[in-house]
Amino acid sequence: MAMTADTAVADSMARLTPLMLNHAAWVTHDVEATADFYMNIMGMELASTVIDDTIPSTGDPFPYFHIFFRMKDGSTIAFFEAPGLPPRPAVSHPAYDIFDHIALQAETRDEVDQWHQWLTDKGIDVVGPTDHGGLIYSIYFRDPNDIRLEITYPTDPEWNRHSAKGHADLTMWNEGKKRAVAAGRDVSEAMTELIAARRQMR
Repeated sequence: MAMTADTAVADSMARLTPLMLNHAAWVTHDVEATADFYMNIMGMELASTVIDDTIPSTGDPFPYFHIFFRMKDGSTIAFFEAPGLPPRPAVSHPAYDIFDHIALQAETRDEVDQWHQWLTDKGIDVVGPTDHGGLIYSIYFRDPNDIRLEITYPTDPEWNRHSAKGHADLTMWNEGKKRAVAAGRDVSEAMTELIAARRQMR
């Protein structure tokens, strides 16, 4: 069957994948402390800044200072300081404070340990090192904005090439949730059982 213009466009769009992470951005209430941390503790370059009184994408009238910090590969972390913003509301569950984080890659496993020493010498509380099942080796800590950061090194060189396993795991998880809902079960309890059963199969 001949491909129509619409299907050709859809096929082309389906193959679009971003090239790289340009930046991820968060709010800061103290850009001075944030700049000090990312430049003098994390060793990043101040890459760029933007100052404006409206948001270009929406037109909202928020005066702000936007700052970018550059890593070795050119990717950046960015922050906005906008006067008068209220404090961020408390999270509704402690898991949000653990799961939401930024992972930054070190060049070697030994460098993760060097980061641990450097950060603790600077009086920063560090969790780890943690070996995630032979996949990655990491430490965790927080920036002045209470954002959880991770310094990690992939101990499995193919850590981000396990697509077949990823698809199988995604199917298992989605189907497990659907079965739990259909049976009127507590989803968290059912998924805990599913994970335990999966672990025994290994």
